Amino acid sequence: MKRRVKEFVEIADHVSLDDLIGKLAEVRASLPQECEAEMRLRGDEVFGHRITISYFREQTDEEAEVERRYAEATREAKERELERLQAELGVVCYAAPGKRGKLKIVA
Repeated sequence: MKRRVKEFVEIADHVSLDDLIGKLAEVRASLPQECEAEMRLRGDEVFGHRITISYFREQTDEEAEVERRYAEATREAKERELERLQAELGVVCYAAPGKRGKLKIVA
């Protein structure tokens, strides 16, 4: 199953109205279907303003592979940390049968 990732497109604040309309039309034409696009004005008077368009797209195969590797490493690290804490506290947690995976603590 693929996840969707958020992408951003920024437009500087010093453009003519015609250039802005053209850029927005170009961005809209290039967006995937059902991307849930949003447009926001960001920034301030000191650093300037930007129009930011954010939208969701499907992950590439490469992004999904990287995420899968990191998810496995994170899961393993959490399991090791849980085992360490259980050994430190002398408490064992296990999934109670019929309780939808809720943990039962036995001291």
